[in-house]
This record gives sequence, C-alpha cells and structure tokens, in this order.
Amino acid sequence: MADSSTPELAADSSKGEPAASLLQYSSGYGYSAAGSAVGGKRPNTGSRRTARGWLIAAGALLPILLVGIWWFLSASGAVESYRLPSPLSVVQSGIDLAADGLLGQYIAISLQRVLLGFFAGAIVGLALGALVGLSKWGNALLAPTIGGFRAVPSLAWVPLLILYLSINEDSKVTLIAIGALFPVYTTVSGALRHVDPQLVELGRAYGLSRMSLLAQVQLPAVIPSVVSGLRLALAQSWLFLVAAELIASSMGLGFLLVDSQNNGRIDRMFLAIILLGILGKTTDALIGLLERFLLKRWG
Repeated sequence: MADSSTPELAADSSKGEPAASLLQYSSGYGYSAAGSAVGGKRPNTGSRRTARGWLIAAGALLPILLVGIWWFLSASGAVESYRLPSPLSVVQSGIDLAADGLLGQYIAISLQRVLLGFFAGAIVGLALGALVGLSKWGNALLAPTIGGFRAVPSLAWVPLLILYLSINEDSKVTLIAIGALFPVYTTVSGALRHVDPQLVELGRAYGLSRMSLLAQVQLPAVIPSVVSGLRLALAQSWLFLVAAELIASSMGLGFLLVDSQNNGRIDRMFLAIILLGILGKTTDALIGLLERFLLKRWG
C-alpha cells in the first residue's frame, strides 16, 4: 500500500528537491521534536517569553529554598559549624581564593580539561557509534569489545594512564575522554540501528550515496538521541574530571576538594562542590542551545 505522503514526495522530486522532501518526511515520522511544528501555527513570541520566564522562576525556586534552609541551620546552631559552614563563609572563602589569584585559575584549568576530554571523546564516540549502528560487520566485530571496555570502572583506568602517560594533562584529559566516549557511542549506535527502514529505502530510491544518506536522512532522524548522548557524556566528563583531580593533581576544583579536606576547610569544600554544579549546569545549557540549532537546521 502506498504511503499517504508519497504524492507530496513525488511532487517535490519533480522540482529537484529530494533532500528537503526527505527531511520533511523524517520529521513527519516523529524523529525530530521540530517535526510536530511543521504546518502548524508558530506560537506567539510574547507568550513564549512569558512561558520561559515562568520556567526560569520555577527552576530557581528550589535552589533559593535550599539556600534558605542552609542559612537557617547554620545560623541557628542546629548543625555545628565544622559540619555545615554558613553561606556567607563559603562566599568569603571564594573571595579570598579569588584575591590570591587561585579561584579563576582552578576554574579555568578544570573547564579546559573537561572541554578537551569531552570533545575528543564525543568525536570518537560518534564515529564508533555510526560504524556500529550502520554496519552489520562493525556491530559484530566492535560491539562486544567496546561493551567490555564500557564496563570497566572509571578509577580502574587511572593507574594505567599514569603508567603510560605519567601524571600530567594528557592522562587527565584521556580519562575524561574515556568517560565521554561511551554515552555518545551507546546512544548513537542504538538510535541508528532503529531508524525506520522506510526512510533508508526512500533515500536510496532518490539515488543518495551512503554518505549522503547518513548526512541527509539518518543523522537528522536521530538528532534528539545524539543530543541526549552528548548531555550524558558531558555529565560523565565532570565525574571523570573529579576522579582524575582527586587522585593526581595540583590544580583544579578536584584538587581544591582534596586540599580543603586535608586542611579542614569545609567552607572551601562546599565552594568547590557548588562551583562544579554551576559549571556542569552551564555547560549542559550550552548543549541545549546546540540542540535548538540542530533541530532548526535539520528538524
């Protein structure tokens, strides 16, 4: 039985627009969040800004509440100061570190390590995921071995990396790249294996080559999965950063955690944890902007 959208596709192909037709067809199949907006009315800009404002306010409500509870517990003496510093003392510790020129340095070096490792791991994960997801031979040869490496705990890599790369930036960035690789590989390979076969057959009917089929049909169909994999990889990158800096580092936020623990500076420990949370959320928001761009471009 012919699909109801076939006449539209035929009409588009007669105009020499196969790529646009395929992208619209894949969106109609529901692989892209932007597909639901095709042919529909665009929401009013003012209403979208109001909704976004409410979302921001709702998201800020719980952190403000938690800070209020924290302030009350520390000010009332319900929890001893050596267990729970006041918010003001944590802020003051950040000011002191910034005055010494250390805070910005620690933040910059940790952020640099995460971004380098994340991009390296994500690129390798995308390549391996595409190979395993699109090729039966790639799946048969690589999937079992990669699955075995994926099961190795993060800390198990540290002694080996120190042995081969010594205690320097290379070992830390490599550890972070390992952490970023597997979430991207898993989501991309799984999503590509489940792309609707009708989309693939349609692309081949238009005469698309293997690379054109990947770029114009298969990757646009799995954009939401790819972005989810990137977000998981970024979270893993921050986890592996702390693992690397806790064990062998003389700079960074992980080092600040260990150094503060050894010196009994619980205020600086809280500061490092809060900064890691803020940086992690900020970088995740950047991935969200990338998702919007990709959906606008290929959705």
